[in-house]
Amino acid sequence: MTAIALRPGGHVGGPVITAAGLGLVVAMRWAATVSGAADAVAIGSVFGVGLLAVAVLGGWRPARARASSLVIGVAGGTVLIGLAVVTRSGPVPALSPAASFGPWAAATILVATAEELVLRGALFDAIDDSLGVTVAVIVTAVLFAVMHVPLYGWHVVPLDLGVGLWLAGLRLASGGVAAPAIAHTVADLATWWL
Repeated sequence: MTAIALRPGGHVGGPVITAAGLGLVVAMRWAATVSGAADAVAIGSVFGVGLLAVAVLGGWRPARARASSLVIGVAGGTVLIGLAVVTRSGPVPALSPAASFGPWAAATILVATAEELVLRGALFDAIDDSLGVTVAVIVTAVLFAVMHVPLYGWHVVPLDLGVGLWLAGLRLASGGVAAPAIAHTVADLATWWL
């Protein structure tokens, strides 16, 4: 049997515990959604707070973002929106948000940012420290795809796997979690109209 070669000082416990916490929060969101415990904005907000807790418990700490992170993040989010528009079938959506846009947007910003703090923040760092950057990119992209299955179904896996790889690339290009968080947020906010 071949052992996994760890980097000096690396350990597998951190990534496993963080991934387990992510799984627990995703399962709780799914259970709340299917039970109709609350509306989608409330469930999303609680989910976002749960993800923030997982990120902090997983070792993520705020860091100063590079100035280039904003540009990289907005450009990365714009690419995701462009792909969604190009691959969209059906009528062109109306660009007039309803009164409920504000609460939905706040929950969306929280969830998109918190997902990135867990995946491309705490979990990426923990995996990179113990198993290397290639494994960190692959594992966080796969988890990103799989975590959306309970709400959206298995058909989203190929798209979300690609998006997860793209967001990991933005993490590598920018050197931090701010760019993928911005890109994810920009793309998710665009879903109001897409």
